[in-house]
Amino acid sequence: MGFGEKLKRAIKRIKGKLIVSAILWLVLVIVFVAPLGIAFFDANQPNVNFTEAFFLSLGKNIVNPISSIGKCLSGGIGGYFWSVLWKFTIIYFVLAIFGIAKAFPKHEFDGIENGSSDWCTNGEQYKILDSKKGIILAEKNYLPVDKRGNVNVLVVGRFWCW
Repeated sequence: MGFGEKLKRAIKRIKGKLIVSAILWLVLVIVFVAPLGIAFFDANQPNVNFTEAFFLSLGKNIVNPISSIGKCLSGGIGGYFWSVLWKFTIIYFVLAIFGIAKAFPKHEFDGIENGSSDWCTNGEQYKILDSKKGIILAEKNYLPVDKRGNVNVLVVGRFWCW
């Protein structure tokens, strides 16, 4: 299995998580990055105690994130906002790459049920099995009862009863 195939399977496996992480990135930018940009702007003004101004501004702007993003995009605060935004985005992107790397399949058959018909290709299982009627083995796989020869079935696994 080549790298491209592994990447496709990893992305397919975590597609929903990627969408959630993109939405989370947007929420974090609005809620935390914009107030941080404003706080850095306010703290870097002349004749101001950096720590006091930073935390006062952060507390004031973090409770009203929509107006904070408006301030960042409209005034001279933009430079501080974009500086914090690209650093935050790089860190977030590195963590997302790490998550994709952890989702890579370990081998070709990772995530495929053992003994499943998913191991077959192009309907190979229907040389022996039937897709419509018989003893149920799996979804869309039946052992025909009118078949000549051995129709014994060995069930391997657990029986769960709640």
